[in-house]
Amino acid sequence: MTRRYYLAKTDPETYSVQQFAAEHETNWDGVRNPQALRAIRAMNTGDIVFIYHSMTAAAVVGYAKVISTPVQDPVDEKLWTVRFRFLGVLEPTVSLKEIKASGLFEDWSLVRQSRLSTMEAPSAFVDWMQAKFPKTRF
Repeated sequence: MTRRYYLAKTDPETYSVQQFAAEHETNWDGVRNPQALRAIRAMNTGDIVFIYHSMTAAAVVGYAKVISTPVQDPVDEKLWTVRFRFLGVLEPTVSLKEIKASGLFEDWSLVRQSRLSTMEAPSAFVDWMQAKFPKTRF
């Protein structure tokens, strides 16, 4: 199976990449948007997720690996959750402003639908990030 890439947003005041780094693993839950839930349900073990701080930070700040298959949320069966393992912090962070300024991702949900919390990342974005962080294996 081919590895896929995703982007998952979190408000750093609610759950920051630093907290994720300290915990090493987390259940990614609380997503309610139907389109974002479809992205979660499509995740497979081994997929890579770019962690994005929303709100004032508006930047890709880290990355993680999917370590479970998605399951229905035990509290609300309409929702889904998946488990992530922290892999690393990205320094410097990659701001939404920089992503937009590149002009390469105008069709991506991150640029078009700013409120969407979880989405697949296009392969062009993964390549772009790999070029920015050549010593990191995504």
